[in-house]
Amino acid sequence: MLIGIDPASPVPLGDQVAAAVRRNIAAGAVGPGDRLPAARDLAASLDVNVHTVLRGYQQLRDEGLIELRRGRGAVVSATATADELELTEAAGRLVAAARRLGLAEADVLDAVRRALRRSATAPRG
Repeated sequence: MLIGIDPASPVPLGDQVAAAVRRNIAAGAVGPGDRLPAARDLAASLDVNVHTVLRGYQQLRDEGLIELRRGRGAVVSATATADELELTEAAGRLVAAARRLGLAEADVLDAVRRALRRSATAPRG
C-alpha cells in the first residue's frame, strides 16, 4: 500500500492520509480485514507527527471505512464497499473545494441540500 502526502498542499496532512488510504481501498490494494500500517510506523515513514496519522485514521473510522481496535490497530472494515468509497471520495473533494473557497460549513451543507432537492425533482433518464 502506497501512502504519500504533499506538505506544500493546502489540504491538511491528516486529510491527505485519509485520502491516500481511501484510494488504496478503492484500488483494491487493501481490502476488508486487512490491517493498515501502524500509526507510529506510518508517521515515521511520512515524517509527520503520529497524531496527524491518527486524525486521518479517525476520519476513516467516522466514515465507516476502517475500524480502530486497541492491540490490533487500524483494519479495513468488512462493510467498506465501492459505492461507499465513491461517495466518500466525492465528499472529500467537496470539502477540499469548500476549504479552498473559504466557505463556511453551513454554506456547504446548504449547497448539498439544494443539490439533493434538485436531484429529487429532476426527471430520471
